[in-house]
Amino acid sequence: MKKAFPAEFVYQLFSLLIAFILVHALYVTLIRPQADAFLQQEALNMQDNPDYVQQRSFYVVVKDYEQESCFVLMLWALAILGYKGRAVYRQQKLLERDLLKLPENLPIGPEDTRDLAGRVQSLPEAERESLLPRALLTAVERFAATRNVQDVSTAARAVCDSEGDRLESELSIIRYIAWAIPSVGFIGTVRGIGNALGQAHRAVEGDITGVTASLGVAFNSTFIALVISIVLMFFIHQLQLMQERLVLDSEQYVDRWMIRRLKV
Repeated sequence: MKKAFPAEFVYQLFSLLIAFILVHALYVTLIRPQADAFLQQEALNMQDNPDYVQQRSFYVVVKDYEQESCFVLMLWALAILGYKGRAVYRQQKLLERDLLKLPENLPIGPEDTRDLAGRVQSLPEAERESLLPRALLTAVERFAATRNVQDVSTAARAVCDSEGDRLESELSIIRYIAWAIPSVGFIGTVRGIGNALGQAHRAVEGDITGVTASLGVAFNSTFIALVISIVLMFFIHQLQLMQERLVLDSEQYVDRWMIRRLKV
């Protein structure tokens, strides 16, 4: 587990950098030029026709810096979710294998523990660090030491519970991003309302263009941030469900294929 942390940390840093580069490049080359061109065309249409109803554009809705920041955070969170989801999926594949390699219904006695421990330890290092092999190895070693089935069950359950707590704690960075996105949207709301209030004197004189543009920034940033947050929370809950299933299925695997077959 200690070796996986630096790699994951570097992955998170590079994924944030790549997300920023991709989103910023898209904004510079496409979104902001399209939004400026659309606003200019709408201004010309309103000058030519006083009764013209101004249209809305997706580029205008997402053109501000708060929306750009929200998309960067969204891509960063999705990259982390993909990394963790892939790790959980690889561990789930181990549940489909017979790691103990014993005939079905064959009792397991204390004299078999050394052989079983060797089979689990012979797995590749990446697989050996997964939850299921660690739970099996803990159960085998506890049975060899105590020859008590209840102690074996308690030890295996403790490994699964600690893994569940660890997986839950590792979701904190993703939950922080999911919280930060609406906060960035509210920052855009405050900025837009502040700009609108700063141009109130112009609205009194009859020019409400600046006020409406500033209010558009306020509402658009909140709208985009909330939509992104809803989508992101869905994927977070899906990952959490995968992790919980992994812990429960691993506990059932140890109980079915080992604990029930132990004979003192």
